[in-house]
Amino acid sequence: MTRIIVTDRLILRPLDENDAEDVFEWVGDPIVNRYMQYSVYKDIEQVKKWLEQAKNKDYEFGFALKETGKVIGAGSVTLVPEQNAYELGYNLNRAFWRKGYATEAAKAMIGWAYDTLGARDFTATHANANTASGNVIRKCGFQFEKYGKYSKFDESEVFDASCYRLHLD
Repeated sequence: MTRIIVTDRLILRPLDENDAEDVFEWVGDPIVNRYMQYSVYKDIEQVKKWLEQAKNKDYEFGFALKETGKVIGAGSVTLVPEQNAYELGYNLNRAFWRKGYATEAAKAMIGWAYDTLGARDFTATHANANTASGNVIRKCGFQFEKYGKYSKFDESEVFDASCYRLHLD
């Protein structure tokens, strides 16, 4: 299974330990982390542990700039059997917000899952306060389904959320 996707400006590919410094730029940023489920990473060793785990996940991608190779974000399309759909997730270095990279990467991951995995149904959720993420989800064609909630993994915070679905024939 090929895990490399090339878009106009990005190469989506598996992450590895060499990406640790780039990844730390956003996972260590409390502003980027504000609505994410994980806690802010405190040091590069935490990132290296996560990268070691992520390399074994088939549907996790790093977003590297085509021109420079710098990794500016990461995302995944993960099967959620109880929803009979693939969940879309993404995270982006703040220096690259509002440039269309998240939408470009998200559309590429959806297309890859459609072509490679035969995925037809997708879900995505964002904190209601995170309107930018909602914009990305809607630009990918998702339709609002319901309101819900989600929390940080350590349950330190709960977010009111909007849940979306996308079906592709």
